[in-house]
Amino acid sequence: MNRGLLREVVWMALDTIRANKMRSGLTILGVVIGITAIVGMTSLIRGFDESLRDMIRQLGPNTIIVAKLSAVSVVGGADFSELMRRPNLTVDDAKAIEKLAPSVAVVDIWLGQGVGGQTQERVSYRGERTGQVAVLGATEQFAAVNFVKQSQGRFFTESEVQRRRRVVVLGDGPYQALFAPSGLDPVGKKVRVGAIEYTVVGVLEQRPSPIPQADNFVVIPQTTHQVVFNTNATRRFGGGGSATITIVPREDATREQAEAEIEEIMRVRHGLRLDEPNDFEMSGQDAILRIWDQASRAVFLALVVISSVALMVGGIGVMAIMMISVTERTREIGLRKALGARRQEILVQFLSEAAFLTSVGGVLGIVIGSAIGLSINALTGFPISLPWWSFAIGLGFSASVGIFFGMFPAVRAARLDPIEALRHE
Repeated sequence: MNRGLLREVVWMALDTIRANKMRSGLTILGVVIGITAIVGMTSLIRGFDESLRDMIRQLGPNTIIVAKLSAVSVVGGADFSELMRRPNLTVDDAKAIEKLAPSVAVVDIWLGQGVGGQTQERVSYRGERTGQVAVLGATEQFAAVNFVKQSQGRFFTESEVQRRRRVVVLGDGPYQALFAPSGLDPVGKKVRVGAIEYTVVGVLEQRPSPIPQADNFVVIPQTTHQVVFNTNATRRFGGGGSATITIVPREDATREQAEAEIEEIMRVRHGLRLDEPNDFEMSGQDAILRIWDQASRAVFLALVVISSVALMVGGIGVMAIMMISVTERTREIGLRKALGARRQEILVQFLSEAAFLTSVGGVLGIVIGSAIGLSINALTGFPISLPWWSFAIGLGFSASVGIFFGMFPAVRAARLDPIEALRHE
């Protein structure tokens, strides 16, 4: 088929679509829904994925987290009740690691966020109050091991930790709620965390996170946390919640070397025999990313299945409408064949109609899906990502659906006998 004839056939297909706007709109509805699902969900999932990975990478590739339990064991299928029966980690465990592990450079202790010991309070300043925010107890090394930058002020010092000073570092969430609207400098101001007054010494920068509430926290010295919230950080078994110990190895030591030393110290402190498994968890950036990779693959698979169902429904609609179109235009097809139109030309005409219809549905689905993602981002701050390949996949899928489901009606139209078609009423 030469180019001129192909162009004429395609224009005939477009004229037919323009003449039946309502039918064409109903035909592409299923395709619009399917492509909207692909683009909209992809933008949200990709945004969540990239933001979560950025947050995990803040830990640094060599940071080691020692905890009572972790997502690694939970996702791995371990019995949660067995994990909960493990002994709590303590401040003394952290001090032992700092003292006895030669490969360790920095050790930080987190209280108030471990299993069974979460602490939350409202933060207030001159009549302004936040919602419930996490209250984290840590050492002066918090920013060093968590790689969090200060936007204002400083972090509390070792002396302030040792003397149990009532000083606080605000996360970006409380800062935005209490001080940002008025433009006040929070450093040196007195705020109340619950019923206790603290002096603000610094503010942390906003962290990359897919969770809008990720910066709704404050950090106080872990010694102060023990006193104010009765965090029983010296009791190893039962109650009081478990500490989380965060460790950065020395620059001249490998992470594996540090992990081996930490494991040996913890096993001795917990009185474990050689044949007994660890009753604590050691994890890092790579382990957390592996877990998220598994979860994200499952989410993308679910997205593909849901979108495929919607596209299949849309494709069946295309086939049904095209079959009706073939029936209605039987005499037209017979006349064209009697005037010399070949099967190939009839086939191309009907396939062009189907592909164009579904491609229009794909474009509309891309626009609507992108608008949904941008609206959610504007209203909630949820991160989104609109990669170019999601648009290409949407258009490719929509055109493919038109060609695949339009093939049977097109072949049927191309095979019509011109004499029988002209007799059709």
